Amino acid sequence: MSDIARRFPENPLLMPKDLKASTAELQIISLLNPGVFVFENKTWLLVRVAESITQKEGVIFFPAVNALGKVEIIEIPLNDPDLIANDARVIKYKGLDYLTTLSHLRLLASDDGIHFYEPEDTELLMGSGILEQFGIEDCRVSKIEETYYLTYTAVSENGVGVGLRTTKDWKNFENKGMILPPHNKDCAIFEELINGKYYALHRPSSVEIGGNFIWLAESFNGVHWGNHKCIAKTRHGQWDSARVGAGAAPIKTEKGWLEIYHGANAEHKYCLGAFLMDLEDPSKIIARSTEPIMVPQESYELSGFFGYVVFTNGHVVNGDQLTIYYGAADEFVCGAHFSISEILSTLEL
Repeated sequence: MSDIARRFPENPLLMPKDLKASTAELQIISLLNPGVFVFENKTWLLVRVAESITQKEGVIFFPAVNALGKVEIIEIPLNDPDLIANDARVIKYKGLDYLTTLSHLRLLASDDGIHFYEPEDTELLMGSGILEQFGIEDCRVSKIEETYYLTYTAVSENGVGVGLRTTKDWKNFENKGMILPPHNKDCAIFEELINGKYYALHRPSSVEIGGNFIWLAESFNGVHWGNHKCIAKTRHGQWDSARVGAGAAPIKTEKGWLEIYHGANAEHKYCLGAFLMDLEDPSKIIARSTEPIMVPQESYELSGFFGYVVFTNGHVVNGDQLTIYYGAADEFVCGAHFSISEILSTLEL
């Protein structure tokens, strides 16, 4: 299956070997889909860095943050009857879920949008508190006036929810805590108020009734959210049949709010598509992709920590050009250009 993405010839832009681990006892397993923003005439990535510890025979190790904010290593024998370890990403032990890696967010800058480096004066954004003890992941960055809103997935033994931090200078951050409780993720805040209200896309999940659908929420202050509405569901038999989730902040166009989203099928193949929301009432979907605009097809998208994945939560808009930075195979950071008008032309009612 072909797509309309124009991938960077330099892909992958970033690989695990390109960065140093946060501590001596950990190693970087993968770099994943970054949040993206422009600041001081540079393109910045807020990359999710997933780390773990070198494994040894007969035992499985994984890191977590304890109540004191320190990383500790949990060790479980592989022959423990209470251990289920058949997924590279998640461990089930005594009825509870644990991640095989511990993620934090790291700031990288670029003068050309292709070659990225880690400035010496930037700090790692780490999980904080009991609700982030298994790390923070998949950050979306939205700018409203002079404030940057960082929505991210906060993971702990209590579940997966949405955390929020804000900043104006990328040096000082204000932690707003968990704004959407478990089970929720994929939260992207619109970069403009609509009729005086903040809007955000998010994805609550249900394993019994419902599914992994995209919802819309409203707020008067960007922190407390309500009036939730389900606006985009999975589609049986199509490329987004198993789960859907928002990418970065919606893009304002003359035709409506354009959202790039990810969809996966039952075989866990992740593709990108798009849908269009009404400018005045974004709960109304005007049109949506029938076919994905990007599918995993390059070697670095097919093979990695978790293959057959293209996943984005960050982009830069420059006129009609949309530059998407995406995670490939849950291991590499890559880039691709799109034409916004071309994407719009592919959408159907």
